Amino acid sequence: MIKKILTFLFLFTMLLASGQQYTLTEDTEVSVLTFGPGSSLNDAFGHNAFRIKDKSRGIDVVYGYGEYDFDAPNFYLKFARGKLNYLISRHNFSDIYYHYSSYNRSINEQVLNLLPEEKQKLFNFLENNYKPENRRYLYDFFYDNCATRIRDVANNVTGNNIQFDLPANFEQKTFRQLIHEHLNRNTWGSLGIDIALGSVIDKNATAKDYMFLPKYIHSFFEVAKIGTDKKLVKSGSTLFEKRDTKSTSNFLFSPLAILGVFALLILYITYRDYKNNKRSNWLDVSLFSITGIIGVLLLLLWFATDHSATAQNYNVLWAVPLNIFVIGQLFKKQVKNWFKNYIKFLIIMLCLLTLHWLIGVQIFAIGLIPLLFAVLVRYFYILKFFSKS
Repeated sequence: MIKKILTFLFLFTMLLASGQQYTLTEDTEVSVLTFGPGSSLNDAFGHNAFRIKDKSRGIDVVYGYGEYDFDAPNFYLKFARGKLNYLISRHNFSDIYYHYSSYNRSINEQVLNLLPEEKQKLFNFLENNYKPENRRYLYDFFYDNCATRIRDVANNVTGNNIQFDLPANFEQKTFRQLIHEHLNRNTWGSLGIDIALGSVIDKNATAKDYMFLPKYIHSFFEVAKIGTDKKLVKSGSTLFEKRDTKSTSNFLFSPLAILGVFALLILYITYRDYKNNKRSNWLDVSLFSITGIIGVLLLLLWFATDHSATAQNYNVLWAVPLNIFVIGQLFKKQVKNWFKNYIKFLIIMLCLLTLHWLIGVQIFAIGLIPLLFAVLVRYFYILKFFSKS
């Protein structure tokens, strides 16, 4: 009985504490934290968060957007379909500092030049947003992520009165070029992104669009004004500076090297087939199967998900979904005439891909270059071989 009473009192006390609304004091500081990129793909673009610091109240907490909700039902399916809700997080600043400094990620702070009532409004908003019923939101990598939420919430508490000027040395870039600022193009992460994301990210990003990246939140906030003459940022400082480390990149295991080896293998087998007047069917079946499966997956990303960046993906010009359905012809000694025309169609698709690349409709992964050349040669040989029969 006593145990039940103690348990009830504990839960009741916690309920009261969670529902308590603090009034911030005048010496409260509200700042935006910008964390540098990490070493893995999921943290390669950095992170932003709000910091609320009120020494008188003993408050020093950090609110960030974009935390995974691993408890969500069908997590991986929703993630793949672009229907996964992400969470706002709240942590003590000391824990955040320890985490990012331990992973050798830089931490920069910009103290915002807000009025006391704006600080309180921001704090109230974040606390309300952190409630279990409000924590989740539908994430979008380009338009609703950990960085854009910082911009939008800050603008909201100032009455949509923030004027974002262009930072010094601003250069016009596409979404894909902005991504490549953080990823070496000859990496597997960059290869996956360049294959999965469509031509919609090859359009020029507006100044506002730049702020989907945390580092541009920092640079745009630095020169922004509230109204016409009041600076948004009162002061800035580096809380932790990343230590220099040796580069661990290895060209031998990069996409260009690995796919280059596969390309040489395809070219060698094709040359050997040419000399022996034969056709290695296992190679062609593998080629059609792999490109066909990738093509089907790209179509699903394009039409069957809510990912805005996977639309209009012209990687289907080399990863042709129909390839998976015509494999049966490769097992026949005498193929149908339509299949010969289909091989011509595949050759034309690769030529169209090259044209799309040259005129900038879509930029493709550089790691694919040797492989696509080898595939083109192989298609020509298949056409030549079946034309003789």
